[in-house]
Amino acid sequence: MAKIVSVHSFRGGTGKSNTTANLATLIARAGKRVGVIDTDIHSPGIHVVFGLREEAMEFTLNDFLWGRCRIEQAAHDVTPPAGPGEGPSEAPGAVLLIPSSARAGEIARVLSEGYDVGLLTDGFRALIRELGLDYLFIDTHPGVNEETLLSIALSDTLLLIMRPDSQDFQGTAVTVELARRLEVDDLRVLVNKVPPGMDVELLRGQVEAGFKAPVIGMLPLDHDIARLGSAGVFAARYPGHPLTQGLRQVASRLLS
Repeated sequence: MAKIVSVHSFRGGTGKSNTTANLATLIARAGKRVGVIDTDIHSPGIHVVFGLREEAMEFTLNDFLWGRCRIEQAAHDVTPPAGPGEGPSEAPGAVLLIPSSARAGEIARVLSEGYDVGLLTDGFRALIRELGLDYLFIDTHPGVNEETLLSIALSDTLLLIMRPDSQDFQGTAVTVELARRLEVDDLRVLVNKVPPGMDVELLRGQVEAGFKAPVIGMLPLDHDIARLGSAGVFAARYPGHPLTQGLRQVASRLLS
């Protein structure tokens, strides 16, 4: 059975889409077929990380929602090539992205008309079945809306990404409470962009005690990923980087 992982943050700017792209890539490196669906329809962007240009998208999630295609037709193979010093995988997997459209007209239509959120339920199942997925990552819209609640409810794992910031603590607490009401069995927290000099173990203890949930990883605020500016999957570009090693540990925990 495929595993559905919703990746969510209460606020923007946590590095959610970059983290999703990196984890999907690292799990694919372990020989898994990984789907990534961008349900942040109001402000899509993960396709940029994978280097998928708008003009190369024959179909998007929007086309599925408007009845123009089957959802698997909107899947694009965005598997990053091996990075410098990284040999070919013995069990090559794949990353298949279902992007949302970044065209102004498509976004305006979603904002003005909305869409049938219930279609996503059928879409998720069809993707897993038709693409033979081992994992499906859902890159959600920040905050709380109907689509977010549906994604959380359907997930096998909810991965909450937060920064060590007072507003993030409060917002993440709201999401944790909603997830508990939706009876999510596997809820994990990833603390991202931890500034240098912060007591990592003290922070880990505060998060785990406050949310009653395990911290799956503590990733540092890193200038190299900031310089990359979402122009590629960091773990594929820099496989030996300390940040990639941290991401690889998180991916390993999701695999286990």
